Amino acid sequence: MDRLRQRADFLAVAGGSRMNSPAFVVQSRARGDDGPVRVGFTVTRKVGTATERNRIRRRLRELVKRLDAASIPPHSDYVLVGRRAALTTDFAAMLDDLRSALRRLERQAPNVRGPSRNPN
Repeated sequence: MDRLRQRADFLAVAGGSRMNSPAFVVQSRARGDDGPVRVGFTVTRKVGTATERNRIRRRLRELVKRLDAASIPPHSDYVLVGRRAALTTDFAAMLDDLRSALRRLERQAPNVRGPSRNPN
């Protein structure tokens, strides 16, 4: 799993689908290539001080590390946007929320390689 680091990648993912939870928002975008899953993390200044934002970012990174590879669909980019509630929410509850959000995003993701062609 790779990290998203460039602004253009974050903006591309922001145009995709999203799922909300109390502690974070998960944005996703399916890619048409065979590259690895890429994940980015962001927390806005409105959330709190630099120390609080960094703590939220560390918690989000740990959530992704604890996911099994089967729960993350391949060939996709994800951005986790931290919210203030991520400071106080139970870690196990956040992990369940992330798994649930990824399942819902996978179900609503459009087919990137184009629609199947039905000859009838």
